[in-house]
Amino acid sequence: MSDPLHAVRPWLTFMGCVLVGVVLYLAQAIVVPVALAVLLSFLLTPIVVGLQRRIGRVPAVLATVTVTFAALGLVTWVVTQQLASVANELPAYRQNIRQKIHDVRGVSKGGSVEVLQKTVEEIEAEMGPATGTAARPVVVQSQPLTGLWSFPAVVGPFVGPLTTAGLVVALVIFMLLEREELRNRLIRLFGHGRLVVTTKAFDEAGRRVSRYLLVQSLVNLLYGVMVAVALFAVGVPYAILWAVLGALLRFIPYVGPIVGAAAPTIIALAVLEGWTRPLLVFGLFVAIELFTNLVLEAVLYAGAIGVSQVALLIAVAFWSWLWGPLGLLLATPLTVCLVVLGKYVPGFGFVSTLMSDEAVLTTDLTYYQRILAGDRAEASDIVDHHLTSEPPDTVYDALMLPALSYAERDRIEGRLEPKEELHVIEATAELLNDMTELPDGPKPASAGDEVSVLGFAADGASDVLALRMLARLLEGTGITIDVRARTLLSVELIDALKCGRYRAICIADIPPSAPARSRLAAKRLRAIAPDLPILIGRWAPAALADESHEALIAAGATHVGTTLVETRDELVRRTADVPSEQASPNAA
Repeated sequence: MSDPLHAVRPWLTFMGCVLVGVVLYLAQAIVVPVALAVLLSFLLTPIVVGLQRRIGRVPAVLATVTVTFAALGLVTWVVTQQLASVANELPAYRQNIRQKIHDVRGVSKGGSVEVLQKTVEEIEAEMGPATGTAARPVVVQSQPLTGLWSFPAVVGPFVGPLTTAGLVVALVIFMLLEREELRNRLIRLFGHGRLVVTTKAFDEAGRRVSRYLLVQSLVNLLYGVMVAVALFAVGVPYAILWAVLGALLRFIPYVGPIVGAAAPTIIALAVLEGWTRPLLVFGLFVAIELFTNLVLEAVLYAGAIGVSQVALLIAVAFWSWLWGPLGLLLATPLTVCLVVLGKYVPGFGFVSTLMSDEAVLTTDLTYYQRILAGDRAEASDIVDHHLTSEPPDTVYDALMLPALSYAERDRIEGRLEPKEELHVIEATAELLNDMTELPDGPKPASAGDEVSVLGFAADGASDVLALRMLARLLEGTGITIDVRARTLLSVELIDALKCGRYRAICIADIPPSAPARSRLAAKRLRAIAPDLPILIGRWAPAALADESHEALIAAGATHVGTTLVETRDELVRRTADVPSEQASPNAA
């Protein structure tokens, strides 16, 4: 019976996602502290586990949380004080700043900047006399509050952040104290009847998030050290401050590194005389960022989070839109959890497909898809890449033959028209013609005259093309294939078989079509040539391969090959085993 909800299920999923997004936005005052607490719990759990074996769980949790938040508070206070000192010292460099502005204006003199400035000045000059009086600035002064009335005004701006921080601290403490209980409750809630799947999902999510935090912390530490050394060498004041800020801001994907590099670059422009050292600071940041991205992250991450870069960029935009700056901080861990959810929950499989960094299409499917799309250039690139990165003689079994099988399957199931299948065959034949020669195959066991093998295509153009591929693999072995397409048991062919012209027979019958034709051909050929080896090629990818070859063996087949390489090797062995004197003097 058809599912009555099948047609509307995608819309229900979409509406559910929209509803979840609305709830996350409206309830961010509660959800964001909880998400921050979970993130910190992942980060601190390994430390707590290591300490509780020595001092017990409660002291371990309290000590870890106290030291962590005290360190965060101390860093925040030091950074705030240092930033205040920087702001207070900037007026001392007023002359240097003016010189930089003068230099910029000098470069842009006569350009668009000066034209715009003159236009604004002319408009102001024309508007002044028209009003008859000069505009007077309006200054609004507020009376300072004194006594107890000033307390709410002073404390008010800090109430919200302090409340959020207190909630996060409390949640982290209780999550660390009751982590096993919380885990079991969540497994019970989401995993009733699916205990194994839910356990795997929780374990993988925790492992990925913890690994991301650990690797990101290590990368940021190395980044901060390089920034501190570089800025100190150039002479930028407060080099340690900018290094700490840069390392902390790198926890925010994409945006953080830009902000972390912009602040010291601007300070260098204001403080350092001339343009050489400020430009050197900018160049150092570019070099350090490239080294961090291309070397450190490439070596240390190595699939640490399992999210594609494009998906992560979209996720950063979404979470920052939803929750602001805290969304930027939480974007990567939350996206990791969503990818794991899509991997294990059937209803959310599309999430994993869209966002995971795992290959969605195998190489053979990618080749087939590009052939269907008419993009022979990219299909040729896929073939060339395989030839250089894999054993060259596997290119047919890995790419071209699977494409023929997929096209035949889609034609049988009504997804492809016969002419579209023919297009796939013709495109693959052109690529076969364009390929350079493959390395020589295995040599025959005994040297002698050229050996001829009858190649019979059981079902049309695909099988003929497959036999051509086999002939290419046999180049250099002394074996040639005489390809015959569907015209079986002609008088000429029967005479050639009886007089020993052929040393073996190879029947090509590509799945997923049923092997009826190849079975019938094997029976008839076995009756005519009872002593010749008969090899049947049922060459196909594993997903479309036959479950059993017993019927073909019973019909008279000597061997049934599942790959061209296997059939090539078997042909070399079989033809070498046949004494050469059995061949007719008239053999080709």
